[in-house]
Amino acid sequence: MTETQFRHGKKRFYDAAKFPRGFAKSGDFTLLEEDILVTYGETMLALERGDITPENAEEKHFTKVITNPSKAKSKLEHTWLKYVRLARGRRTFHTLNSKSKFNDTSKDYDYEIDNDDVIEPA
Repeated sequence: MTETQFRHGKKRFYDAAKFPRGFAKSGDFTLLEEDILVTYGETMLALERGDITPENAEEKHFTKVITNPSKAKSKLEHTWLKYVRLARGRRTFHTLNSKSKFNDTSKDYDYEIDNDDVIEPA
């Protein structure tokens, strides 16, 4: 991983509530993203909550990114925003069945053999 000034967390970061099998096994994060979250996640969470104050330029920029996600530059910031979106956002659910019923708007028309007039169904 590239050199960063970001502080390591005092312990490894896990989210057993939303990702009980780990970040990488969830299928949502790459191995690099998992490594970033496990290593720096505790620090990022503390900065987000305001429990600790930023000590360097990278951490100050991270606190700005929390309020304005479009300013994210580093992989660390993008990974944290992805984690927040997946952990705190609403899970999307896709189904193969549609809610709407299939409406057959075509009408069955009957024709009289003797007459070419169309008889509307009753």
